[in-house]
Amino acid sequence: MMPRRSILLFAGLCIVLAAVLAVGTIVVVTGRGDAGSASRQIGSTGQPSVGGPFQLVNQNGQAVDQTLLDGKWSLVFFGFTYCPDYCPTTLGMLEATKRALGDRADDVQIIFISVDPGRDTPQALKDYLSSDGFPEGVIGLTGTPEQIRAAADAYRASYQKVGEGEAYTMNHSLTIYLMGPDGRFRSALGHDLGPANAARIIEQAMARG
Repeated sequence: MMPRRSILLFAGLCIVLAAVLAVGTIVVVTGRGDAGSASRQIGSTGQPSVGGPFQLVNQNGQAVDQTLLDGKWSLVFFGFTYCPDYCPTTLGMLEATKRALGDRADDVQIIFISVDPGRDTPQALKDYLSSDGFPEGVIGLTGTPEQIRAAADAYRASYQKVGEGEAYTMNHSLTIYLMGPDGRFRSALGHDLGPANAARIIEQAMARG
């Protein structure tokens, strides 16, 4: 496997806030990949314009679209399999969040959308998501560069390739998007919110429907 280089994640904060402040109030602080980084939800109201149509491929090579969200509460986030820290940490946090939800976890699915189509083939996603310590049943999605860009734009997610050659890395935003069973956005979760707080926000959203 090619060596993994540290990520310096850039803030997609301005893009996210511009999209949501006109229709609600969501404050998400996204820090850089250093000891002082922070990403936390302050609160949310309204129905921001986040999410929408996409055409991607899952880890089994099957074409999927936004109807994948129908009938389930979905935790959607963007990352890549060569991510050395934030993506594995986020997957671990979401596994603990589902445990904290108890029986309600059956209604929640985790969707991992790659921002690295050059390396993240369906098979690469399948191998990565079957690793020990990751939640069972995570749905990995990839596609062409154009398809991934369209999906990221729909979710107001930012990413950028950094470096050249085999050891390049990807900067990407850290937000986890909670989508309702109707496929509409409910809340933004910080990647370091913690399982208990994340479960509480999901339960509150479920109670509101």
